[in-house]
Amino acid sequence: MRNLTKTLLFSSVIALASCGGSVKQEEGFNYIDERFADIQMLRYNVEGFDELSLQQKTFIYHLQEAALWGRDILFDQNGRYNLELRRMMEKLYQEYQGDRESTDFKAFETYLKRLWFSSGIHHHYGSEKFVPEFSKEWFAAETGCSEEILNVLFNPEVMPKRVNQAQGEDLVLTSASNYYQGVTQAEAEAYYARVKAEGDQQHPVMHGMNSTLVKSADGVIYEDRWTTNGKYGKSLTKVVENLKLARPFAEDAKQQEVIDLLVSYYETGDLHTFDQYTIAWVENTDPLVDFVNGFTESYGDPLGMKASWESIVNFKDLAATKRAEQLSANAQWFEVNSPVAPEFKKEKVKGVSAKVIRAAILGGDLYPSTAIGINLPNSNWVRAEHGSKSVTIANLTQAYAESSKGNGMLKEFVYGAEEEELVKQYGAFTDDLHTDLHECLGHGSGKLLPSVDPEALKAYGSTIEEARADLFALYYIADDKMVELGLLPNADAYKACYIGQMQNGLLTQIVRIKLGDQIEEAHMRNRALIAYWALENGKGRAADGKDVMEMVNRDGKTYVRINDYAVLRTLFGELLAEIQRIKSTGDFEAARDLVETYAVKIDYDLHKEILARYEALDIAPYKGFINPVYTPIKDAQGNITDVVVSYTEGYAEQMLRYSKDYSVE
Repeated sequence: MRNLTKTLLFSSVIALASCGGSVKQEEGFNYIDERFADIQMLRYNVEGFDELSLQQKTFIYHLQEAALWGRDILFDQNGRYNLELRRMMEKLYQEYQGDRESTDFKAFETYLKRLWFSSGIHHHYGSEKFVPEFSKEWFAAETGCSEEILNVLFNPEVMPKRVNQAQGEDLVLTSASNYYQGVTQAEAEAYYARVKAEGDQQHPVMHGMNSTLVKSADGVIYEDRWTTNGKYGKSLTKVVENLKLARPFAEDAKQQEVIDLLVSYYETGDLHTFDQYTIAWVENTDPLVDFVNGFTESYGDPLGMKASWESIVNFKDLAATKRAEQLSANAQWFEVNSPVAPEFKKEKVKGVSAKVIRAAILGGDLYPSTAIGINLPNSNWVRAEHGSKSVTIANLTQAYAESSKGNGMLKEFVYGAEEEELVKQYGAFTDDLHTDLHECLGHGSGKLLPSVDPEALKAYGSTIEEARADLFALYYIADDKMVELGLLPNADAYKACYIGQMQNGLLTQIVRIKLGDQIEEAHMRNRALIAYWALENGKGRAADGKDVMEMVNRDGKTYVRINDYAVLRTLFGELLAEIQRIKSTGDFEAARDLVETYAVKIDYDLHKEILARYEALDIAPYKGFINPVYTPIKDAQGNITDVVVSYTEGYAEQMLRYSKDYSVE
């Protein structure tokens, strides 16, 4: 499992105060849009876009076109029937002549909106297959689809999970994601073990990240590369066309070199070229406008190797970036003072750049559900020798925070008035700082020992990596250094972060899981691992002999109470040291034992209670974003003279337009 760094953080304030049903406004901007199933759609404000230069606006316009052209790739990566089903359902949605208020059609409409949101027929977070609430007979009559399609949709035993992480099962054969064809888990692991052994051990490419692994009819296993001349070629050709249109408007020659290398990589599929592109990208820290475009994260692959396509176009929030720059400027201090063993620390932290950004467009696996923080690249040796870029996405966290005010989560789940006041006063602030620490420093800290395979932890790698970064942030947010640097107002503010993180890990995050199911998603496993490990290992260790943290039942409701914040920080340091050891040495057995012991199972009675309390608040547990629309204004010669941004496009309207304008079929 490579060093996964995309952070789908439901931070403490967001976890404690998910979106409610009323519209919040800031200077006339509506953050909240429509709601369906378990999803609330939001809008994000691209404040500052109008102040950019024409060159920067034009650059963003072409880059956002490139970001939108990769959409079909993700649908296909998430499952081989997804594109066919999307097109079939969109046709029915647009051409249906029957009663659009009927039970079947309304249920179908909700299903289609969920399919759009998840880029396929499996839940974007839990990865379980959606259960249609429209009838099989109605759908068959309206579409005339095959029995094969009906079986995929309505048979719960067919492709039940997009990503299966159940211990002891063949994770490749039991996952619906479309990264492997005809191969078993054992065959895939053996193939890549051989390929890695034959490759450069000091500077290894990320084998398998941009290909489908296929076994032919005669038993030969090979990689079907994703290039402009190979698989996904038509979509990637359009991505490349728009990258080339963007190139003349790049802010400097180095940024043009980044685009040239990315284009070359798309055209050839050469992973050495990808490393060259990555190095050029990570070292290009000056431009105001930046972007991610490509096969990036491997959460959708049960083996953690194949990378889903994603894109974000952004520009720097100059005022907010000062906080992140303070952290990156002190990166060496944090590394030296980390509680991990000396042999697992970097001797010298290189090239850690951090900034706060405003998203201009989201695409692929960052749309509509997205991260609030990103740290790249994923290559361990590139990070060690050339550094990393870390971003916190300010306008997305702002949208989450604005849309979540006053929905009752604090009153319902926070233990007492003292804790509630801490979260109200410092929660949003410490959330941003936690994200900065997680992204800017946590993912970039530590090192692998020589000859340790970056994928040694296999299916447990992403959970361990996210736990490592979270623990780094939790440990340091309580350090006096935060007050010294002016990043926290006082020595008690960090407690708001601890309250939110522990409550989320032990209680509130399970509202996103169906009663009786286990935790599958890596970020959720990470939070549960940290919280339940601290709960267990903090017994009797508070300064007064009490438990450091406990689950308290009051009037039939379960709460989390922290009795000793200082010792809780010590526990975070102890777990960070062990998880860094696991990562650095590639200790698969220890990773498996930690995750399976603390991060997977949910107590049924507690789960039932939390779901009932949450349901009473009438809050959607998942949020996603509708993109703004960029319209170029052109003169008589076709030159762009301005780019106008608008926020009025509806969710279904946007999805249908994307399918019409950004699909190669």
